Amino acid sequence: MQSATGGVTPGLPAADTLALLNNRFGERTIQTSGGPLCYREAGTVGDDGVAVVLLHGIGSGAGSWLKAAVRLSGTTRVIAWDAPGYGGSAPLSPSAPTAPDYAARLHELLDALGIRRCVLVGHSLGSIVAGCYAHGLGAGLVQRLVLLSPARGYGSPEMAERQPVVRAERLRALDKLGIAEMALTRASKMLSSEPDAEALAWVRWNMERLNLDGYRQAVELLCGDDIGRYTSLAIPVEVHSGDEDGVTPPASCRNIAAMFDAPYAGIAKSGHACHIERPDAVAAILEQAWGAVQGSSRS
Repeated sequence: MQSATGGVTPGLPAADTLALLNNRFGERTIQTSGGPLCYREAGTVGDDGVAVVLLHGIGSGAGSWLKAAVRLSGTTRVIAWDAPGYGGSAPLSPSAPTAPDYAARLHELLDALGIRRCVLVGHSLGSIVAGCYAHGLGAGLVQRLVLLSPARGYGSPEMAERQPVVRAERLRALDKLGIAEMALTRASKMLSSEPDAEALAWVRWNMERLNLDGYRQAVELLCGDDIGRYTSLAIPVEVHSGDEDGVTPPASCRNIAAMFDAPYAGIAKSGHACHIERPDAVAAILEQAWGAVQGSSRS
């Protein structure tokens, strides 16, 4: 939101950012077997039929992809979901859902939208769902997997001791602070050491729209699953993260890349929310991934 002097009002996105969201990346809804599922869409599908599908992290939502999605929209069809329990999307039935539960809902969305081939992109916790979907229901549909600042998860035996600690810390913070205070105090942790005001406001705006039940379910996914379960893939995988990511540090992301036998590349001057802080760089990465799928389909 613009102040009288033309700057950004602290804590609020610029008015033109919200206008861009409504006009170029508007919210839509489908009905699934578990209730409504919301998503945002930009661009149009090309002759090759390849879409770019975006899965957000635990503290965000579909709108977080706005600027990267608009940049991609001139090239291809871009779809970003509000995961179950986020935005207007109905939560999943189990109190402690697994990645396959989320993947099944994603499959309903892509089937309803007629998506038959896609580049699937997961950010942070969304990477676990993306890996699971590509490994299972999405096999043959997902042509390339792009993981941005991927979360490992705490469901592996070597992470067993950390699992209850992380669960307790996340839920304690939620109960003590609530969504609004979490957005106010944690947003800066998602960015680099010198974030601009608009990026910070956009992280906060998306975090403020979290739902308690959906966030609790996502905490259970984070604590109960492990991206290492989904590394056996017959498609290209690539991993990227911000060079100042303090949530999933570059060393952790390199380790995940090694698990997938995938290349890793950093994103300069970026923290964890790389798609918000460096949308041009992320859009370029995704456009290149989309182009690689196009090229392989022609050969």
